[in-house]
Amino acid sequence: MPPLAWEVIGVIDTEGDCAEWTFPAEPGAVRTARAAVRARLTAWHLDSLGDITALLVSELVTNALRHATGPIGVRLVRPDGPAGHDGYGGVLLVEVSDPLPDPPRERAARPEDESGRGLQLVASAARRWGTRPGDNGKTVWFELTVPG
Repeated sequence: MPPLAWEVIGVIDTEGDCAEWTFPAEPGAVRTARAAVRARLTAWHLDSLGDITALLVSELVTNALRHATGPIGVRLVRPDGPAGHDGYGGVLLVEVSDPLPDPPRERAARPEDESGRGLQLVASAARRWGTRPGDNGKTVWFELTVPG
């Protein structure tokens, strides 16, 4: 795979239990964020979450591009500890930040609408999701259950 650095403003950390990137507010950020997330999940041996995580990150980065200007942050936090006897393997936390302080609003898209389903998708696929304000904008986060 070609290097991703040319479309990444900054790689904060990709070692240990957390990975963070900052992407420019440009259309290529969606593709690059998706590739970075997939690569990190593969390195963490969480390939089973690659498709859904990449899809949801794509939706949130696209929303950030559509509504905000400025850099977009993506952060993954790997679950700690081994899978329990109940088959539950912990929770992957995913965060997407942008400089717009307004929280996103989930809306009901009509069949003919070409957009407006991203948050519905996040809400239906994630274990939990939400938003929180930050010093320089907001963060939209979601959790995915890791199979044990």
